[in-house]
Amino acid sequence: MSISCIRVLVLFIFCIPAFGHAQDTEAFHEHEFAFRHKVNKTYSVNFGLSSRAFVYTNEALAYTLRQLQVSHFSNFKLDLRHSIGLGLMYRNRDVFEDTSNELRLTQQFNRKSIFKTLRYGHRFRSEQRFYDAFTEFRFRYRLALDRPLQGLKLDVGETYFVLGNELLLTNSKINKPELEFRVSPSVGLLLSEDLNIEFGVELRLDRLNIKTEETLFFNTSIDFRI
Repeated sequence: MSISCIRVLVLFIFCIPAFGHAQDTEAFHEHEFAFRHKVNKTYSVNFGLSSRAFVYTNEALAYTLRQLQVSHFSNFKLDLRHSIGLGLMYRNRDVFEDTSNELRLTQQFNRKSIFKTLRYGHRFRSEQRFYDAFTEFRFRYRLALDRPLQGLKLDVGETYFVLGNELLLTNSKINKPELEFRVSPSVGLLLSEDLNIEFGVELRLDRLNIKTEETLFFNTSIDFRI
């Protein structure tokens, strides 16, 4: 089977359950431009600009912008496998709908390992999400796997596959604690040493401990290294 067929099958398999289980499922398109810069051997920065739009809601197709956000992340490398990070993000929604904007602070710990051609990473995050009327505290754990689709290492002009699995716990004074699970397969292309693009889908299962809600995301991203 060709690599192109594998890509189509992966996306198809993960799209089916999201729309098959509930008629009120919503779908979004999320696009991001990311700019990364390595300051020195231990410190790097990442700036992001992204948008989110409805593409399916109320059993109808439409493209309606929902939010814009800007973000910054500082990463500090501890050794070859471990790093920590601090993030700041601002999300604007009140321009597009009647809801609160969000300011988010993030603290992160990463551990990466390589087994032959497979690279996998553990990511732990804590977040403080500030809205107009309340604050949410969220804790996240993600296991991500990625590997090149040609050869033993990734070269310019080649593709790679990424699979992310993430568990989230959100708590606040005004809402019950909520569990969420996300699975996100994607395919990327290394266009040059400093530029890559990714296409993927993400299935989110929200409020698992209350009443499960399904949301599907179609994700695209462009990553520049400057």
